[in-house]
Amino acid sequence: MTTAAVDDVDSGERVDGGTRRDTVGGSRSLAWLLIITGAAGLLAAWIITLDKFKLLKDPNFTPGCSLNPVVSCGNIMKSDQASVFGFPNPMLGLVTYAMVIAIGVALLAGARYKRWYWLGLNLGTALGAGFCMWLMYQSLYNINSLCLWCSLAWVATIVMFCYVTVHNVRHRIIKVPEGLRGALLEFHWVPPVLWIGIIGMLVLTRWWDFWTS
Repeated sequence: MTTAAVDDVDSGERVDGGTRRDTVGGSRSLAWLLIITGAAGLLAAWIITLDKFKLLKDPNFTPGCSLNPVVSCGNIMKSDQASVFGFPNPMLGLVTYAMVIAIGVALLAGARYKRWYWLGLNLGTALGAGFCMWLMYQSLYNINSLCLWCSLAWVATIVMFCYVTVHNVRHRIIKVPEGLRGALLEFHWVPPVLWIGIIGMLVLTRWWDFWTS
C-alpha cells in the first residue's frame, strides 16, 4: 500500500510485559505534515493580520497581495465576512495553526495521545475546513474577490484535516467499513487532491472571462 504519508505508530502497543497502552502516536511524516501545514496557515494568518491592522490605521492602504480587480485582499479584509466573530478572522488562525504546529512538534518528540485527543483534533480540523469552505464561497460569490493568502490557509487546512482523518481511520479511532478503510489508506492522496482541484476549477470558472481576457 502507498501509505508512507500516514504510516503511523500502531495504537495499543504492548509494553511492560504485555500491558497495553491506551494512547496513539504518529509517524514523523504525519508530524512534519502538521508542522508544515500549520506553519503555512500561520504565515497566512500573520500576514493578513498585519495588513488588517495597517488597513484599520489607513483606509487607503493597499495590501501587497491586491494585484488586480479579482485578486484583491483589500476587498476581502474590508468585508463583513472578514470579522465573523467580532474580530478579524486571521487572529483565530494565529491561535489554531500555532496549536497544530505544537502538536506536530510533540509527535516528533514521541508524544502519544488519548483517543479522545485525536478525535478532538479531527473535529477541530473539520470545523476549520468547513469554515474555510464557507469563506471560499463568500469570497467567490458574494465578495467577488480572491485573497492569495486566504487560499494558502484553505489548502493547508484541507490537507491537515484529510490526513488527521486518515490517521484516525488507520488506527480505528474512527470506525469505517474495512473496504472503505483499505481504499482510504491505499489512496490517501485522492481526497485532498480532488478537493483542492475542485476549488481550483471553481476559481477558474468563476472569473473565466477575466483569466482569458
